Amino acid sequence: MSHSTLSYFTRENTEVKFPRPTTAKNKTYAPIQITTEQILIEAKELQETEICTLKQKRPRSVSEVDYLNHTLLNYSCKIVVFEKEVRENPFNYDSWLNYIRLEESVGDKERTREVYERAISNVPPNQEKISWRSYIHLLMKYALYEELDAGDMERARDVYRRCFNLMAHKKISSAKISLLAAQFEIRMLNFNGARQILGYAIGKAPKHELFKKYIEMELELGNTDRCRNLYGKYLEWSAKKCDAWSKYAEDLERSSSETERTRAIFESAIARPEPELLWKAFLDFETAKIEFERTRVRYERIPNRKKQHLEIWISYAEFEATATRKAGLEQKKQCIEHARRVFEEAVSYITSSAPDSREEKAMLLVKWLNLEASSGELGDVSLVLPKLPKKLQKRRKITTEDGSSRIEEYFDYRFPEETEATHLKKQKLSCSVA
Repeated sequence: MSHSTLSYFTRENTEVKFPRPTTAKNKTYAPIQITTEQILIEAKELQETEICTLKQKRPRSVSEVDYLNHTLLNYSCKIVVFEKEVRENPFNYDSWLNYIRLEESVGDKERTREVYERAISNVPPNQEKISWRSYIHLLMKYALYEELDAGDMERARDVYRRCFNLMAHKKISSAKISLLAAQFEIRMLNFNGARQILGYAIGKAPKHELFKKYIEMELELGNTDRCRNLYGKYLEWSAKKCDAWSKYAEDLERSSSETERTRAIFESAIARPEPELLWKAFLDFETAKIEFERTRVRYERIPNRKKQHLEIWISYAEFEATATRKAGLEQKKQCIEHARRVFEEAVSYITSSAPDSREEKAMLLVKWLNLEASSGELGDVSLVLPKLPKKLQKRRKITTEDGSSRIEEYFDYRFPEETEATHLKKQKLSCSVA
């Protein structure tokens, strides 16, 4: 037989083995007589058939023996190199990973496990994050190997358990391996096990990823009350996380048709410092519920509303343009008037309080013009056209990080009121010279 691991032919594969002479105890004639010569011929034919079958499994461009010898030599050389590296520095986890990849390519599970066990027995002797990051990556790879390649779920679970025990002893935390272990238990439909892992990880070192995965699992299982409790702990730990507030209101309460709960969550969120990112979600929610008066009050309540981003002004104006339940002509005209008032207020504020926001002002006027043009007979583009700026292409000299200078082209805007002011200055200058 050929070597089970290296698959090269030895002398035993090709030589003809003669039967050992024995003494016959039963000397009666057999019903079918066969000679010793026939037995030897059949044995030789059988061995030749096995050799030909094995040869067909390899490429025919080179000889079988040369191919197998080359494979054996390459594998043996790599083994020697990796063994030398890991003996000189057992904490070089990159060398261990290369060693493991070699054994995985051969396909011997027991040999691969042996190398994994040798590798993870070298626990980092210090608290350096780099060493522990590499070591935990090695443990994660081991667990995935047992689950996906070896198909041994109990061994995979045991690897995770050993990792958690070690991290608890060393006072080390890792959200990645906790998430990986929880996902493994979810794939095994062991939801209680996943809850224990995520709950322990959150209690020891809370992370956004852990809360999100825990909430996602409970939401898919339909456990609304569990999700509410988790969101409460999440926001208690990180109240400034606007994304968490929004998902709590939108993904959980609004999707459950809990309008009052959704509104209460948004109210709590915007009462906290710096809630700008939540205002848009709150306003969209009220608009979708056709609560126009509530929405208008929300817009007016925005802290420092006039100093908000351009999108708030545009959103407010677009809301006013469509904020009516009736389709009558008078109602539509009133909506256009309200939207026009918002645009005028925005342009006036930018002109007086933020004169450097020239591009934002130009964009606001374009939005206003589009509204007037799309309103048909109710619109009046003549109110906006005289306010539109002239777009100019200019050049300026800038200094780069390395100290050199270059010329940069950019666009600027000249508004009609600026042109008039320039003319007045020139007239005054000419009068004073005269």
